Amino acid sequence: MKPAGCVQTDLVITDSYSAGPEGAPPALGLRRILLKVISNMSPAAVLRRFVGAAAIAAVGLGGGLLNPASAHAQGTPGLLEFRWDTDRDYRKLYYYQTSASENDRSEWFLLLRAKDRKTAFIKLTVTVPDYFDTKLRPERITLCRTKTGGMTSRTRCLEEVPATVEINDDQTAIEVFPDSPVSVEGDYGLRVKLFNPQGQRMYQLNALMQAPGDVPLSAYVGSWLVDVD
Repeated sequence: MKPAGCVQTDLVITDSYSAGPEGAPPALGLRRILLKVISNMSPAAVLRRFVGAAAIAAVGLGGGLLNPASAHAQGTPGLLEFRWDTDRDYRKLYYYQTSASENDRSEWFLLLRAKDRKTAFIKLTVTVPDYFDTKLRPERITLCRTKTGGMTSRTRCLEEVPATVEINDDQTAIEVFPDSPVSVEGDYGLRVKLFNPQGQRMYQLNALMQAPGDVPLSAYVGSWLVDVD
């Protein structure tokens, strides 16, 4: 189930990771034609487009908008996160990537912290945009218990969780089936080893989880808005 188109652009500040919703997956982004325009812009051009709004917001917050300590906590290149929809159900999930440069070898950590989840889960589905221009391989994707990094440490896997990973034929969905239910306690995530997609774009990946029980339904948890520059 893909998110609907959005109607407004907001400027949001992120710490060192990135973004997401809750309920059914909210808007994936701008309408296709507008997304195409934005995706072809360099980060500098996008930044110039919104720098006026950022400056005004910074003044309004007494200079607290741009916080170097939080912005560089994980060494993530981007400081500003542009959120394309204002759906109240949109929920941000955090991520870390070892490189944000296009075509570069990288590891993505798509984080699912304990406070992001309300139940244990027996299935995790990650939807991927159809313009995600790189090959995803099941053997290079791992479910693991994670430790979120900070100023002096990196995000990393503490322990791999036995699971079966499947990717559909058109590379738009990753399905993860743990061998046993994953506890609601503790921080978990997907470690994805890949070459970053080509093109300076933002990619919204949505997380849906199926809880243990008789009803085989997956519920929306949140989204990661990953920037490649």
